[in-house]
Amino acid sequence: MRRARPGATPRGTAERALTSVGAGADFDDGGDNRDGRETEPDRQPRPTRRQDPEVSRLWYITLSVSGAEAPLAEVRRGLEQLAHDHPFLLTSRYAGDHAEIRYWEEARDLHDAAAVALRLWGEHRSTAKLPPWEIVGLEVIDRHTYHQRVAEGYGPPPAAPVGVHPY
Repeated sequence: MRRARPGATPRGTAERALTSVGAGADFDDGGDNRDGRETEPDRQPRPTRRQDPEVSRLWYITLSVSGAEAPLAEVRRGLEQLAHDHPFLLTSRYAGDHAEIRYWEEARDLHDAAAVALRLWGEHRSTAKLPPWEIVGLEVIDRHTYHQRVAEGYGPPPAAPVGVHPY
């Protein structure tokens, strides 16, 4: 049973289509041919995902968006709604023609974290009534790098109190 508001479609289904891709050369399908013979008897079996789950890591995301001038009140309201919809949002800074969003994302690797970050603005554009701006910058760093930068004094600017703030 799906839990959602009456009449609501599942998040992202209206614009997203699933695409099938072929397995890479290192894909381990269990090692058996259809007739039951082992394909490479001398090869050590590779661990499958179920045997060796990859651990998620935390990634610090800075997403920059920009576009045509929009009323500041609408930009602020949209970013506040985004913060409500995406609870891990740390802080947003905005002006009439650009904004910067900073938050932590949990993902298996950098590619997954970046993919989620690149979808954030577009997926929430209509629900949060965000301006029709485009993503103009993305930085994804791991937790260790974030803390190293902060310790050396050249990390991200000290976060304003969590929330949405003008530049």
